[in-house]
Amino acid sequence: MRPARTSRFAAIAAGDVLPGRSYTPSIAELMLYGAVIWNPHRIHYDHAFTTEELGYPGLPITGPLQGDWLLQVVTEWMGPDGALERYSFSHRQSAYLGETLRTGGRVLALDAAGGRVTLALEVRNAAGDVITPGEAVVRFPPGQ
Repeated sequence: MRPARTSRFAAIAAGDVLPGRSYTPSIAELMLYGAVIWNPHRIHYDHAFTTEELGYPGLPITGPLQGDWLLQVVTEWMGPDGALERYSFSHRQSAYLGETLRTGGRVLALDAAGGRVTLALEVRNAAGDVITPGEAVVRFPPGQ
């Protein structure tokens, strides 16, 4: 007889902090990411155009890239047992090439009946400002 498997959900508590990561993207990463999402706009790789013609202080780090970093936070945290039910983010403040951004998150709420966990997600700049907040709901199967 196999021992009963403990549900991952049972080990999660409101307020738990999700592991985060720091990112300092290069110009090559910005250009390649733009190519992958079919966004060839010069603002993400042409420094002279972006600063001199458009007046930006540098090459902006795309909002969708930051959203993908948040999605990595969720998927790495939930592992193979979790199922992503909902995910959203809102890019609210610019960050520029050369800046180091930090992702993270925390458990906001638990729904014991449905095995769901609501997560608050964030990308912070070096000043500690949340520039890209997000939210996700992950469902875990019941223990067996």
